[in-house]
Amino acid sequence: MLFIRDTLIALTYPLALTLVVLLVAALAWRLGKRRVAGVLAAAAIAWSAIWSIPHNAEWLRESLENRHAAEEAADALPLADAIVVLGGGGYTWIDRPDVTLDKLKYSRLAAGARLYLAGRAPRVILSGGGEGDRTEARNMARGMRRFGIPESALLLEERSSDTTTNARFTAALARKHGIHRILLVTSGVHMPRASLLFRRTGVAVVEVPVPEPTIGGSWADRWLPSPRALWRSGRVLKEYAGLLALCMGATAT
Repeated sequence: MLFIRDTLIALTYPLALTLVVLLVAALAWRLGKRRVAGVLAAAAIAWSAIWSIPHNAEWLRESLENRHAAEEAADALPLADAIVVLGGGGYTWIDRPDVTLDKLKYSRLAAGARLYLAGRAPRVILSGGGEGDRTEARNMARGMRRFGIPESALLLEERSSDTTTNARFTAALARKHGIHRILLVTSGVHMPRASLLFRRTGVAVVEVPVPEPTIGGSWADRWLPSPRALWRSGRVLKEYAGLLALCMGATAT
């Protein structure tokens, strides 16, 4: 079952699905079904070509990100029992001596730190698993300390391996500490699925989506195909597949 799930998730990335369909087209060609093979090959190539165009990738991203409007000012958000920051994104900035909150517009950790410093909640739950002492939650805690968040305010959820277990284990930790209402911090693209999973655990959720960088404004930036656009499209298609799985009663990473 896990193999099937992981395979289906992999196929949400346009290039992976294109390669699989091209293999099917090659098989159809060998079997003498050349018209079918041609249609399959053309559709497969067109699928990746469409989503490799930055303008299309941006449109797809916005279709999810705009479901929850980003709040610019942390102190404008309601009070909660805790701030929950989901793992994901890069942490290469943690060891940079010149890093500041103002420079980290697209960081989940920075967004969570701003909420804490604005007095929105007294606790911060960092959710991200791993092996041994090298869990993502512990790495996130390093980043929080860089921003002056006290160790006593941090709760670490270190068992999760995907969004489903993020929600399950974080909700259990929240109940243990009498936390009922959370400010949920994750990327805007990830937020619709993450919010749904957390709400299903019975936790009251206030969504705090973190924006992602937008494409440049030049014609070339918007219309010339690029591997980055293809990758970004794949991330969003994966989220849509995950939402569909949830609606059908299944789970996805």
